[in-house]
Amino acid sequence: MKLSVVIPALNEEPNMPRVLGQIPAEALRQQGWDLEVIVVDNASTDGTARIAAELGAIVVHQPNRGYGNAYHAGFAAATGDVIATGDADCTYPFDALPTLILELELQGFDFMSTNRLGRANHSAMKTSHIVGNHLLTAASKTLFPRSPFRDSQSGMWIFRRAIWEHLDVRSNGMQFSQEIKNEAFLKGFCCGEVSIEYRTRGGQVKLNATKDGLQNGWQLLAHRVRARRVSANASVIVLPEPAVSLENVTTASKALALD
Repeated sequence: MKLSVVIPALNEEPNMPRVLGQIPAEALRQQGWDLEVIVVDNASTDGTARIAAELGAIVVHQPNRGYGNAYHAGFAAATGDVIATGDADCTYPFDALPTLILELELQGFDFMSTNRLGRANHSAMKTSHIVGNHLLTAASKTLFPRSPFRDSQSGMWIFRRAIWEHLDVRSNGMQFSQEIKNEAFLKGFCCGEVSIEYRTRGGQVKLNATKDGLQNGWQLLAHRVRARRVSANASVIVLPEPAVSLENVTTASKALALD
């Protein structure tokens, strides 16, 4: 089995050594995973791409800026059986990947997202961002009431690459994060969520809370309308079971706080 770690990056040169250094390559190899790390340089004006390449990452250049644009390019380049994602701002725990992937296997998820909104993580996030995340998640749960996601905006997901070709994800910007979750759920894939440690951001904050929040709200409505046009009789897509070893899964997964 092969794992692709896909990381979008815009002017994150100072963070690259820390972010890439957190990926536990040896531990993943001991679990039986071949590993490729893909950094999507989203038209950076600093040395993000150069540093990432020097540290051994595959660098994909996406000249059209946008969070969603970066992921579309990164997923097109990924060759792994499983894809794991996270931002290049030091907030997501890439060092927890072995445990997170074991949980994906143990639970039989096709798509697993992460929840950053526990009280223990509040110090790593601005109050306005906490409120915005809760409001957007509430809106998402209202429009997609049976979805399992309690943090609709989390940027760390682990999923089987085979499902990507079945998802109609159109967003080019920050809305991509909520759209891929809701689309995986709507298409009938086995979805779940686990809690993670969320860490203080390194470098400059690029999120525009008001602008991005309004755009995310509009995308949720548009996605709900689009979903209603799909026939209620559409068949659920069933993927073949992955050939993975669950050796030591139970022990390792106890370290993760399941929601």
